[in-house]
Amino acid sequence: MFTHQDLAQMQAQSLKMQTWIRQQTFSPQMEKTLRRFSSWEVAELIFKVNQSTLRGRLAADPSLPQGHVEADGRQRWYSLEEINELRRRLKVNRKSLMPERPAGKRALRVAVSNFKGGAGKSTVALHFAHAAALDGYRVLCVDFDPQATLSHSMGLSDVTEDYTVWGIMARDLVRETERMNATTRGAESGNALPERRLPDAITGMGLQDLRISDFVKPTSWPTIDIIPSCANAAFVEFASAQYRHLNPEWSFFAAVSRYLDQLPSEDYDMMIFDCPPAIGYQSMNAVFAADMLYIPSGPGYWEYDSTTSFIGQLSEALEDLSAFNGVVPAGTFSLPKVFQEVRFLLTRYESGNDLHRAMRDAFFKVFGDRMTDHPIEMTRAVEQSGRFLSSIYEIDYRDMTRETWRRARASFDQAYEEFKGNALEAWNKLEDEA
Repeated sequence: MFTHQDLAQMQAQSLKMQTWIRQQTFSPQMEKTLRRFSSWEVAELIFKVNQSTLRGRLAADPSLPQGHVEADGRQRWYSLEEINELRRRLKVNRKSLMPERPAGKRALRVAVSNFKGGAGKSTVALHFAHAAALDGYRVLCVDFDPQATLSHSMGLSDVTEDYTVWGIMARDLVRETERMNATTRGAESGNALPERRLPDAITGMGLQDLRISDFVKPTSWPTIDIIPSCANAAFVEFASAQYRHLNPEWSFFAAVSRYLDQLPSEDYDMMIFDCPPAIGYQSMNAVFAADMLYIPSGPGYWEYDSTTSFIGQLSEALEDLSAFNGVVPAGTFSLPKVFQEVRFLLTRYESGNDLHRAMRDAFFKVFGDRMTDHPIEMTRAVEQSGRFLSSIYEIDYRDMTRETWRRARASFDQAYEEFKGNALEAWNKLEDEA
């Protein structure tokens, strides 16, 4: 016989192991730190220029960051801050090293979403965020998944639910209810609709008084911030149903979108959402806020089946939102929801596996040009990065054979370059900021 007390004891034992794993993975202070990048990586993999060209430019201008030389070697190693300073100050063949960003547009928002657990949503979100940061973009990640894999991989573990998407939604409920109560309705009769009342259990939390910046946490990457998640954030699925009952006119699905609209436009270039493996209040907020939908899937039949169910149920859920047409003030948001781009990405792909090749053909036959050309391959280095809560970009190539490391990185680099091309197309379709 087992009760909740037995489960609590099991969790306590697991937390001890969790602490030990972090000690092995992170720095002695149990904080995740970002490694330096070699001059070879900076030149050929990040700036995509000849290594001798970079060395020549550094020698010609001593005021440029010169990196750090380790005691046992001659190669120079650069922090991401130094890499970004080089990016800002250098031009190669009269071409800027700064990443392309459509002028006059707000940050692009991308939701990585699917039903199936293990489809690679968190892995894709993590690697695309890191690749974008190495490309020179400023990134905000939003972890909508109470499993908090992305948050843990970014080095955040001690997170309270008040500062997660749940907190953003509860804050929005109070603020939207206050706005509705302050708005006179019933123009013909001159009467206002009955005032909507929220219990002290909600208003007393004080979430409505939190600043926009309170939800955003820094990571070990200087150009990546995150709105983290935690296990207790799973409560949002239960709480939101109650919140909708308290105020049926609250457009719950637009809470995060309204929050993101308030962030300073100059703070970020790209926002990447890691979604839970379900269609619920959190995932609906993610997809409604997104400009582009990226749907990762494993290469098996069950993954294909799950992906089919996901897009069907998502379609129905988005259609149901039409009930809110006319309820919110004009200009707040538009329905039906429109994505600028939708793409499907195969993960854990093995080119030598007959089933994987057959399923890839099936995906292409069904989704056509919505399929990405470059799947993410399953390699030993990818498996190792997952075990250590890191991306392949965070792993030092000296920790394994360089060829193994390069093969894994090449797979993500190709997937990211295709992602960036799709993102820029979607980005250019956005309306200019006022």
